[in-house]
Amino acid sequence: MAAPPGTDEIIRQLYESHPDGFVAGRAAAVAAAKKAGDKEAAKRLAALRKPTVAAWLVNLLALRRPELIEDLVGLATALRQAQRTLQGDQLRELSNQRRQVVSALVRAAQQLAVEDDPSLRSAKLPMAEVEATLGAALAEPRIAEQVRSGRLVKAATYAGFGEVPRPRLRLVTADDDGEAEDGEAGADGEPEPEEAEQPRPVTALDERRRRAEEKARAERVAKRRELQRELVAARAADRKAKAALENAEEAELAAGHAVDEIEEQIAELERQRIVAQAEVSRRKLERRSAERDASAARRRVGDVEAALEDLDADEPEK
Repeated sequence: MAAPPGTDEIIRQLYESHPDGFVAGRAAAVAAAKKAGDKEAAKRLAALRKPTVAAWLVNLLALRRPELIEDLVGLATALRQAQRTLQGDQLRELSNQRRQVVSALVRAAQQLAVEDDPSLRSAKLPMAEVEATLGAALAEPRIAEQVRSGRLVKAATYAGFGEVPRPRLRLVTADDDGEAEDGEAGADGEPEPEEAEQPRPVTALDERRRRAEEKARAERVAKRRELQRELVAARAADRKAKAALENAEEAELAAGHAVDEIEEQIAELERQRIVAQAEVSRRKLERRSAERDASAARRRVGDVEAALEDLDADEPEK
């Protein structure tokens, strides 16, 4: 008996199948994971978002023809290298390759979709969105990684913005505050001379220094206590914020699932509307045919009645 598919395989199957069945498939997978007692898998599956048709087409490429996506990623690297080195001839050649590769990938995606569902041969698929997504993957490594994952949920576009420059940072040391590290300054601003080996009497300056040191120690103790209180409050606020974030994420997932379910219902209602319209058209044709039959029957009744009247009129009186 074959082992049940793992979570990664289930996710692959969901994103490899047509989006029309995604919501039902995800619900079944979540229910199965919960029944098996795998809460982590159930949570992971419940977080999945339904892909658009364009995203599904790109996912088909990534999952069934990964070598084509690797060619795309390799070409993107070569293009970025050529742009950095400003090699005009190489850049023009790579640009031609770019158009050829993207066009080939778009055709491959359409072919995979038709192989998956032959009824899509006559359907209007969003191939322009597929082309835009593949073009964005060529220009942006982050989008390329999303395409490579096979779990794209919507089409992507590239705005053409460059990298944001990083701010210049400087390490601040104690020297920047003008504080000396290796000695105390005397009253006249000069370093104190080394003490003699013999003890000397405590001066007023020594007493001021002692008091200043005690005050500094007391301030440090008070500051430490204050920071510890702030740390306790900050940790409590952090726990509260994390709980709020988890609630918000769960609410977002629930809202996303609700949108997916409503989209499924809209699609079903649209299908029912089309069926109902066809039924109305069929009934209308039947009514018109019945009207024609009724008119013909009335004319026939009139003709027969007239013939009877003529026959009665011609009959001799007894």
